[in-house]
Amino acid sequence: MKRTRQSLVRNMRNRSTKSKMKTAIKAVMAAIEEQSVEKAQEALRAAIPVIDHGAVKGAMHKKTASRKVSRLTKRVNAFAAAQAQA
Repeated sequence: MKRTRQSLVRNMRNRSTKSKMKTAIKAVMAAIEEQSVEKAQEALRAAIPVIDHGAVKGAMHKKTASRKVSRLTKRVNAFAAAQAQA
């Protein structure tokens, strides 16, 4: 019974952490869709600690978090470079 209670608490905590992470990622993507380099870079700076926090707390593996940060950074940098050329 105790194991079940612990599992439920951890499940809720992980779900909350993952939800915050997904929201932060969506904010970065929305800023890119708005064609705003400044907003995208600011959203990325806000999203990175949220993603890293999920890895530290065990909601996801640290390499998964690193991969998500890397892909977001790559996307924002490519967007910024495209906007600079245009």
